[in-house]
Amino acid sequence: MQVGSVNLRLPNMCTDVYSILLRAYANVQNNFGRGHRDKVQQFMRIAGANEKAALTALKASDWNLEGAFENFYNQPPARPLVDPRHLEEFYLKYKDAYSDMIMVDGVSAFCDDLQVDPGDVVMLVISWHMKAATMSEFSKQEFSNGLQSIGVDSLDKLKSLLPYLRAELKDEHKFREIYNFAFSWAKEKGQKSLALDTALGMWQLLFAERVWPLVDPWCQFLQAKHNKAISKDTWVQLLDFSRTIVPSLSNYDAEGAWPYLIDEFVEYLRDIGVVHPC
Repeated sequence: MQVGSVNLRLPNMCTDVYSILLRAYANVQNNFGRGHRDKVQQFMRIAGANEKAALTALKASDWNLEGAFENFYNQPPARPLVDPRHLEEFYLKYKDAYSDMIMVDGVSAFCDDLQVDPGDVVMLVISWHMKAATMSEFSKQEFSNGLQSIGVDSLDKLKSLLPYLRAELKDEHKFREIYNFAFSWAKEKGQKSLALDTALGMWQLLFAERVWPLVDPWCQFLQAKHNKAISKDTWVQLLDFSRTIVPSLSNYDAEGAWPYLIDEFVEYLRDIGVVHPC
């Protein structure tokens, strides 16, 4: 090693120690990479995020997956400035010819351009952002304000945001908000209750995102024993039931304040042998 005009030589022992330290550091780095690579891939797959976003979220949560998801979902991507002219053009592309609304045909064309099925759950998430009053139609205010709230003024921008919108369903708080929104959004105008067929379809759609093992028996029970419209109270409390009562019903309390329909469902499960009385 050269210091000024003096040539210093490290003793062999020092050189050996230095080499050992370098190898040890390299091993630690390799093990660190292997230990976190799977988490990065898992995060990218579930959240639909790119590698940079996955690394940022995981590092911010000290590589805790649950904390990383929470950070990611609560920090939406930076919202670009929305050009009112582009937003107006976007709306007019789907506006009905005879009213200042986007009606069924316009929503269908909107879905075609987004390359998503009208029954895709992401359309429910988009409608939630728009605060849409009714399924399959948007007022100008709903469409414009909703897209502006997520920084969108064009089809391409909305398409690029679809993975993030889908990922919002993985956040428990947002899922509950979207679930509760779905009741009013899906029911027919002027009705207080949700038609049974519509309710069954919505439950299958929603619980495909936040899995509840009893959703199929629940739907079968309603078709066999109830066959009536679903009240708001039943709709809301079913989510609480699905989140608090384990599928074996071992923590179910018959004296609890569940709607009668849920109590009857428990008896139905025991009658058909899906679960057994404790």
